[in-house]
Amino acid sequence: MPATLTLEQARAALDRQGISIAEFCRQNTLNSNLVSDLLNGRKKGRRGQAHRAAVLLGIKEGVVI
Repeated sequence: MPATLTLEQARAALDRQGISIAEFCRQNTLNSNLVSDLLNGRKKGRRGQAHRAAVLLGIKEGVVI
């Protein structure tokens, strides 16, 4: 299993792919404020949509159904 990314690495990965936070959210049906809070360290991604977003961003290990 690949190692989790730091917040900076997750942001850089989006930049490398040429994807904005808004586009990432549209592609994955996520709230952009939630993803922004995750990337800025204001949320931890422990439950629900925050958990799903954190796993999709690669900043947390877990399973997304």
